[in-house]
Amino acid sequence: MLAQIDLSNLNKDDSVDHYLVIRKIETRTTKNGNDYLSLELGDRSLSVNSNIWDNFEFIYKRFKAGDIVKVKGVMDDYKGIPQINISSIKSVAESDNVSVSDFLPKSQRDPEKMKKEFFNRIERISDHYLKELIKNIFNENNFRKFINSPAGKSWHHAYVFGLMEHTLEIIKICDLMCNIHPEINRDLLISGAIMHDFGKTEELSVDASFSYTDKGKLLGHIAIAAMLINEETKKILSFPEELKNNLLHIILSHQGKLEFASPVVPKTLEAITLYQADELSAKVNAYKNALSSEIKSDNKWTRFIPLAATDLHQHNLSPRTNNKNDNSLFD
Repeated sequence: MLAQIDLSNLNKDDSVDHYLVIRKIETRTTKNGNDYLSLELGDRSLSVNSNIWDNFEFIYKRFKAGDIVKVKGVMDDYKGIPQINISSIKSVAESDNVSVSDFLPKSQRDPEKMKKEFFNRIERISDHYLKELIKNIFNENNFRKFINSPAGKSWHHAYVFGLMEHTLEIIKICDLMCNIHPEINRDLLISGAIMHDFGKTEELSVDASFSYTDKGKLLGHIAIAAMLINEETKKILSFPEELKNNLLHIILSHQGKLEFASPVVPKTLEAITLYQADELSAKVNAYKNALSSEIKSDNKWTRFIPLAATDLHQHNLSPRTNNKNDNSLFD
């Protein structure tokens, strides 16, 4: 693990003497017609913009996105958004012993524990068609991609193992709703929860940063997952058409609204449950991460966050500690 202070823990005017990865590098032009170099630099905690206004041609020719560099400078901000004023930027030698993986954020949950929880939940699916389908899809190669994938590029669960963490959260929410509403088909809903974001294993790439693949941009994760399910059900003898269509409906509608890229809106109990569970998991995680990365010292408010359409507030109330894993309401 790279031993340096996370960028997210630095304040304005703090010194920067860090190994960082270049996530974007491009030349831009001001309104006055002057060229400058725009960089996006990051560690595992934060990506920060930096502009170099003069004598940047050598840097632009020497470095590319994905390169690790040693950066010296000072933390600054522009309209509340962190930036780095760079005084020097240099190549990294092999002896520095750093790699791209040092700069990718990772889930705080143990991946081995998540793996065990995931496969244990699959074993509890009672419908043999759905269980066979899920097991066939989550073969060794597909599961390896699944567990190492983020659930998003930047908004929620945007870290290695994030897709697994997000999926397990949704499974728990869906199981809880089935306890409250026994009319819901639990096996169908849980299978939809397991599969809903599987397409992100091909929609997103994990390199120096998280980015969209060509396939991801052209098809999107919803279509990718739906096509896979459609093909895999053909391999299972007598897989019920109604069951397949209902599972596909859950996948196709899980983002809830047409303007959110769902081809259809939720029209079954299972589909509306998954949509709301997905929203809850994603937004709580995104808001939590925004608060932890943006709240500094005595400040209680974040900047205005466009994706949340608001600024966020951090209170000083401690979470209760005597109700951990309290499921008494549903026993």
